[in-house]
Amino acid sequence: MGFLLDIDGTILEAGVEIPGAAATIATLRERGVPFLFATNTSRKSRVAVAASLREAGVPADDDDVLSAGYAAAAYLASEGVRRVQVLMPPESLEDWRDFEITEEDPEAVVVGDLGEAFDFRTLNVAFRNLHGGATLVAAQKNRFWKAADGWTLDAGAFVAALEYAARVEAIVVGKPAPGFFRQAARLLGHSPSSLTIVGDDVESDVVGGHASGLRTVLVRTGKFDASRLARTPASAQPHLVIDSIAELPRLLDS
Repeated sequence: MGFLLDIDGTILEAGVEIPGAAATIATLRERGVPFLFATNTSRKSRVAVAASLREAGVPADDDDVLSAGYAAAAYLASEGVRRVQVLMPPESLEDWRDFEITEEDPEAVVVGDLGEAFDFRTLNVAFRNLHGGATLVAAQKNRFWKAADGWTLDAGAFVAALEYAARVEAIVVGKPAPGFFRQAARLLGHSPSSLTIVGDDVESDVVGGHASGLRTVLVRTGKFDASRLARTPASAQPHLVIDSIAELPRLLDS
């Protein structure tokens, strides 16, 4: 038994600990239950994500984190790609230190959540590189996320624009891609069927988890939307819905 724990909306909300999250992590450690923070975050490197958890009072080591940005770098390294255009903030680039980052004739264009730095020039350079034969890789394709000031466009909207303009289909690395869940399972040394994903996003966490053979727990925090859940097919409904991550220790007891 082991857990993959989403971060935004599940452990933290707008950078602040969701009540009970730190205590839940402490309980998992005390009981020797393996877990991994499995996040579609691409605004920060894996090391920076772990640091942000610690700053919020949630105990986390660097190796406890699998982020979409880190997973994208690992995927391209396994494919032998070395020249990349990376559409991610500077805080994420620690994960790409073994690559040549360039806007000139890259082998791949990697899109993460560049936030307000997305502009016409950046997207147009990416489009031209894709038109010239570069591969489009999406760290993730989420539609939106909840920032401190409200709902905010995520990388998916910009990935879709580049797909449309360049007539290509992105290789999606983060959740809900099966490869992300397989990579997480390898890092924990478990089979996917022995893992449970806990998250707030029906599409990325629940539907993606189901498709990869994991058990799924949906929390009523973050992006939770009862209407979206009601529209989810019966075959992809979460195995369990709980109020928050704080309830996880009780599930272990039962």
